[in-house]
Amino acid sequence: MSTENEGNEGTAVPAAPSVPPVPAAAPAGMPASTEGAGADRAPHTNGATQTIEPAAAAVQEPGHSPQPEPTTAPLPGPVPAAAPTGGWPQGADWPPPPPPPALPSYGSGSYGGGSHGSGDSGGGPVWGAPAQVSEPPRKRSGGLVAAVLVAALVAGGVGGGIGYWAAEHNDDGIDSTTVSAADTPKDFKREPGTVAAVAAKALPSVVTIEAKASGADVGESGETEGGTGTGFVYDKEGHILTNNHVVASAADGGTLSATFSNGKKYDAEVIGRAQGYDVAVLKLKNAPSGLNPLALGNSEQVAVGDSTIAIGAPFGLSNTVTTGIISAKNRPVASGDGSSGKNSYMSALQTDASINPGNSGGPLLDARGAVIGINSAIQSAGSGLGQTQAGSIGLGFAIPINQAKNVAVQLIKTGKPVYPVIGATVDMSGKNSGAKIATQGTGGTPAVSPNGPAAKAGLKAGDVITQFNGKPVESGPTLISEIWNHKPGDKVTLTYERDGKEHTAEVVLGKRTGDS
Repeated sequence: MSTENEGNEGTAVPAAPSVPPVPAAAPAGMPASTEGAGADRAPHTNGATQTIEPAAAAVQEPGHSPQPEPTTAPLPGPVPAAAPTGGWPQGADWPPPPPPPALPSYGSGSYGGGSHGSGDSGGGPVWGAPAQVSEPPRKRSGGLVAAVLVAALVAGGVGGGIGYWAAEHNDDGIDSTTVSAADTPKDFKREPGTVAAVAAKALPSVVTIEAKASGADVGESGETEGGTGTGFVYDKEGHILTNNHVVASAADGGTLSATFSNGKKYDAEVIGRAQGYDVAVLKLKNAPSGLNPLALGNSEQVAVGDSTIAIGAPFGLSNTVTTGIISAKNRPVASGDGSSGKNSYMSALQTDASINPGNSGGPLLDARGAVIGINSAIQSAGSGLGQTQAGSIGLGFAIPINQAKNVAVQLIKTGKPVYPVIGATVDMSGKNSGAKIATQGTGGTPAVSPNGPAAKAGLKAGDVITQFNGKPVESGPTLISEIWNHKPGDKVTLTYERDGKEHTAEVVLGKRTGDS
């Protein structure tokens, strides 16, 4: 598990198939040709490729061969044996008008200024231009069906057939078959609740944070150490809520800045930070008026499958919006930056919304636009392929906003975090077997603090805690994550095993101030 340290798809349009003129009937034995759509490969934004395979469309074309010149010109229409008594009706045309001319070939002529040869040596008329009929028209109902079918395949569905009809019957001589949306409003507004509407409202309250260490902390490359992360407006006084690991490098004498989506940049300072919770509060220097804090939701009411929207600056790409769902709740996560040796613990909301380095500290929103979590960590499959930073694999984790809000209130009030504790040192190495109370505490101190909450409840070194308020406890990080979802003074129920027997105890949580 790792925390972020704060870092076109194109599709090729297949060429229109070449379609020869449609004769009245296909000569016997004439072979038919088919053309199928190929597969295009489009690059993903992460450098991978995917194959896009449109459904293959096979068009069987009628045969084509020269027709012999008739010895006598046929009448343009059927001739009745005799005119009806009293003559033809008033206004009726005789002979009837001939059917429309055959669809001209655009396989051997020019189309849009380009040459589309199909093996024919002669040049055909341009698409949409009047066809030159060299012989008397014949009955061509079958040819019309074929022409409309081809148009539909090229233009995509029913619109193709309509386009063909318009090209043949446009009295104004306009050749275009383009169809435009009617009465398109100048200001297209998104419906409330859509991702676009939620993002438009939230983006002005999200900032990209740039942290730079003090001049004394310079890396081997000669560049000042720092990183980029995300935060969001917490209140109208200019407080910004983010992750501790986003600002840690600049917390002692470094510089911090927050840039809004409109490009305006403000200097900021750390008000307080909690390493164990991975939460920090900044305050803008010379904060502008009219700040709009993001509404805070209730992370306890979130359900698996709920829609999520994440906003951040992945790999420095500010104001990036991604979507997903809540994949799981109460996921015990121990995250660290890999350098300090200190971990943060959370009973996290898991989401498949794309979260990458640079998203840390940004809001995880519900479908209403309320903040339900702070994006903090991702599960990595390893760098691989020469990458220096791992990207999203659909396993992102956010601090529940209920917990983050409690921490933020304390940091704004005192500048220091307050942690609920049970007064016992837990073995953090065990997995899938509960949380075992260690035999000895840090620096040789007792594993169970004398007169602490655990001691008062009767717990001893070696006891294995298996449940917390009825929820299974699989490991030490699981237990801490559950404890830190509460406040000092809360009463909780612990189930533990001792000498193969199960016991239950009620514990009133104590408190610890500051990061040790």
